[in-house]
Amino acid sequence: MSERKDLLGDVRRVVVKIGTTSLIKDGAVSKEFMDSVAEQVFRLREEGRQVLIVTSGAIGIGLKAMGAKPKPNEMPIRQAAASVGQSILMQRWSESFQRYGILVAQILMTFDVYSDRDSANNLNNTVESLLDNSVVPIFNENDAVCINEIKFGDNDTLSAIVASRTDSDLLVILSDIDGLYDSNPSENRDARFIPVVHRIDDSIKAMAGGTSSGFGTGGMKTKIDAAEICRDARCNMIIASSKVYGVVYRTVAGDDVGTLFVSGDEVPKKRRWIKSAHAAGRITIDKGAEKAVLEHRSLLPVGIRKVEGEFRKGEVVEIVCEGRIIAKGVPSYSSKELASIAGRHSDEIEGILGYRLHADAVLSENIALLTI
Repeated sequence: MSERKDLLGDVRRVVVKIGTTSLIKDGAVSKEFMDSVAEQVFRLREEGRQVLIVTSGAIGIGLKAMGAKPKPNEMPIRQAAASVGQSILMQRWSESFQRYGILVAQILMTFDVYSDRDSANNLNNTVESLLDNSVVPIFNENDAVCINEIKFGDNDTLSAIVASRTDSDLLVILSDIDGLYDSNPSENRDARFIPVVHRIDDSIKAMAGGTSSGFGTGGMKTKIDAAEICRDARCNMIIASSKVYGVVYRTVAGDDVGTLFVSGDEVPKKRRWIKSAHAAGRITIDKGAEKAVLEHRSLLPVGIRKVEGEFRKGEVVEIVCEGRIIAKGVPSYSSKELASIAGRHSDEIEGILGYRLHADAVLSENIALLTI
């Protein structure tokens, strides 16, 4: 048995991310491609597998329908186009899946809603209920209402977060490229294809560069970032070309298609959420507190040097030492309370605030390291 078939043999839940360049051909939505995806999902479901989809393309479809050509930074017209395009996009997906007797559901997400712990848990409940009732969830970012501060930024990141949040076994990112190369294949004829990545180190990140195809919002760098999110969730990830016949079914089946990023040791779901959630503020700590945090101990008020931003108890913040973000965490106190007790010993908290919720500013179980 090949390495891929061995690694992917037990895949029961898969997320498929479909980029704009895969979905739109010659300026129009490819019905043939969407029908093909639906047929492959039907085959996977017949084998007892569950499939979730993250789709791009709403803004491009909406702009074409409206006959609009916005300037590069003209946000209102792009948001309007997303509103128009999303309904068209979902109608097309629904038509393709109806051919195989499959019902689909739309889930629009924003980063700020996901960053709320209760909302993230409710998302899980909704998805599980849909899958239990044989419905295929189709996700997209809610671009009609998003501003930069509450955006995931690209659907590579969104798809990885969906895969992590739903405990999926595999994320398949479909794009206009075959996978990862050691250099840009469009510029270097001798670029070497990388079939499997066991560890994402600096050399792998260097291969990604920072460029995009120009059609969507995500380049190879965002896909490497997505692979890191999947790694923590013990979820394998594959980047593959949507031009490969039967690509969805073949990747799940373990065929040698695209680049496989092998998952790592699983990080608890709560810590995965903390790592990927939007940070509402920042806590700067001293070197002694950094040592404690890196040793998986709680952060005490005495180690806090500065509190930035306004946040409530329970919101995610960055934990910084000497200008470097070492972790993210969920504080036991609000920004105002932390600012009052920063640099003070835990036995002073009640005298300063008039009460004491915890001796720790951030409990160890509410800290997710970013340096490993």
